Amino acid sequence: MNNQTLLLGQTFEAHANPMTLPWGDAVSVNATGAVLIDDRKILRVGSAAALREEHPAARVVDYGTHLICPGFVDAHVHYPQTAMIASWGKQLIDWLNSYTFPEEMRFEDPAYARAIAARYLDLALDHGTTTMCSYATIHPISVEAFFEQAAARGMRVVAGKTCMDRNAPADLCDTAQSAYDDSKSLLERWHGKGRAHYAITPRFSPTSTPEQLVALGALWAEHPECLMQTHLSEQLTEIDWVRRLYPQARDYLDTYEAHGLIGERAVFGHAIHLEPREIDRIAETGTALVHCPTSNSFIGSGLMDVAGLAARHIPLGLATDTGGGSSFSMLRTMAAAYEIAQLRGTALHPAQLIWLATAGSARSLHLHDHLGTLAAGYDADLTILDLASTPAIAQRSHEAETIWEAVFPTIMMGDDRAIADVWIAGNRRRS
Repeated sequence: MNNQTLLLGQTFEAHANPMTLPWGDAVSVNATGAVLIDDRKILRVGSAAALREEHPAARVVDYGTHLICPGFVDAHVHYPQTAMIASWGKQLIDWLNSYTFPEEMRFEDPAYARAIAARYLDLALDHGTTTMCSYATIHPISVEAFFEQAAARGMRVVAGKTCMDRNAPADLCDTAQSAYDDSKSLLERWHGKGRAHYAITPRFSPTSTPEQLVALGALWAEHPECLMQTHLSEQLTEIDWVRRLYPQARDYLDTYEAHGLIGERAVFGHAIHLEPREIDRIAETGTALVHCPTSNSFIGSGLMDVAGLAARHIPLGLATDTGGGSSFSMLRTMAAAYEIAQLRGTALHPAQLIWLATAGSARSLHLHDHLGTLAAGYDADLTILDLASTPAIAQRSHEAETIWEAVFPTIMMGDDRAIADVWIAGNRRRS
């Protein structure tokens, strides 16, 4: 029985990193492209005419002028904050106390955790996001619920129990030992099971004692195959707080570095207000940074220097930062990244923006051997973009003289209506 499916359309193909090479040398679009999939994987990518001739028995799905992309990869989210997204008027520390912590207390209830995990994953898929790296809460059930719901949808995801043992409500605090024990038990159960990946997850230095960071650093040393995710230099008031809590540290990064929490599988969200030493050390160790532009503007954090960090060959990802971010959409996130880069004097090209949301984020999560690229052997996780999804977008894209002029209005104005289709591990989500 032939289970091959041939998808026809315009194909977004990345050959290298357009943040460090000229985008025209790194990324291209085949206007008459095709992607052949079978058994959860991409078998071939090429021209529609050639693949149709070579695989005449394949089932054909013709997307016309829609753009076939790798599924979007959201490199930093908090799925437990789904219900409180777009909460008004606070900066980081007040926002955590007013909105985040009260909501996260509800995840002690397994039914609530499962319901929000299901809601979040469905919203993400509606917006073309097929993989994400999520924080949970301190409750082990919050991690279990997320992995179970992702498995039910066939999704490749990363997640971890959020660890905090100070500066948070008592009901949301664990200890150095319980953080180690819970995280170890969860990663041994879930890491590598199906499409699940575990990330050791201290929330950030202000909510972890040095003893907890030592314990999590030891756990990571025992399981270096896992990611370690946390936050870094999001707001100036946060950095001042870190200085008071860790007076011996050279800088914010040093609060992690001193406890074994830096390295090529470390993923730091935000990283806006970095010192020169921090940038040097991040570049030296291959640590990844994740840009969260809608969150950074919504909470008033600042403007990440994406172009400058890319020039240092630091792995960069892109993220919605749900629910500090104000949208579930990676298209909206790309638009915000463009706007923030403009404020810093750089106009990111559409090819760079889509790359950041796909291959760049996959690289930051060390999933780049599995997804983020249209190439043989990769997971068949795909997002299909309608480049004329609304009248406003259509009238602009119809005037376009190049494919990139046609793509850019969808990046700047697109939403879930632009997601024409989604494929997860070779299975079509929309019929």
